[in-house]
Amino acid sequence: MGTDRRKAELRTLATMPAGSNLQKIVSQLAAHYGQPGPPITTDPFELVLLENVAYLVSDERREEAFKTLRTHAGTKPHELMSASDESILRATRLGGMNPEQRVSRLREIALIAMNEFGGDLRPALKLPLPKAKLALRKFPSIGEPSAEKILLFTRSYLVLGLDSNGLRVLLRLGFGKEKKNYTATYRAVQEAIKHQVKEDYDWLISTHILLRQHGKELCKTSAPLCEKCPVRKGCAYFKAALST
Repeated sequence: MGTDRRKAELRTLATMPAGSNLQKIVSQLAAHYGQPGPPITTDPFELVLLENVAYLVSDERREEAFKTLRTHAGTKPHELMSASDESILRATRLGGMNPEQRVSRLREIALIAMNEFGGDLRPALKLPLPKAKLALRKFPSIGEPSAEKILLFTRSYLVLGLDSNGLRVLLRLGFGKEKKNYTATYRAVQEAIKHQVKEDYDWLISTHILLRQHGKELCKTSAPLCEKCPVRKGCAYFKAALST
């Protein structure tokens, strides 16, 4: 069985463009951006709140909104259920458009946590991986990628959850191919990297953060700054751009 798996790994690596070594890429990104610090929280309920407290704002503004929520309203289900609208609004106003709607959204999240999980999400994270992801997806704005991120940041499962920035970076580097929809594309990239990820929480968390940062700062959706990219030599997107 071990021999068959190794042969499969070699076939996977053989089909990748030169330079598509994920661990080397992550090392290059870390050298460029610096080793990232730890996540702002590793509590599963707080991670759900972090996804919902803001919309279309910078990471810094999102963290500011989250810290304000923690200070003035609380970040436990029962605290949010009893908090005043104004105390929650102090946070959601920092989080971009439609702050009143996000107050209702945060209360809905607290209600789901109370009704579905007895106010404690941690036991659900111990379920088998597919069921743990389904449990987290009961919450608004939590799809498969966000569920995998929560399971990673809580150190529940060794899964490299990817946001849209990290996914775009890996696609351009030659890991997987874009499909007809986001879910299929996400799974194609996960399949392409599965034999190259380290089974190490610290490495996986750093990789998630570094890929996200690279996608936001240099490997942007439009007009990527390829001339400044530390991994452009092994990038399929960059090589294709040079040939046109």
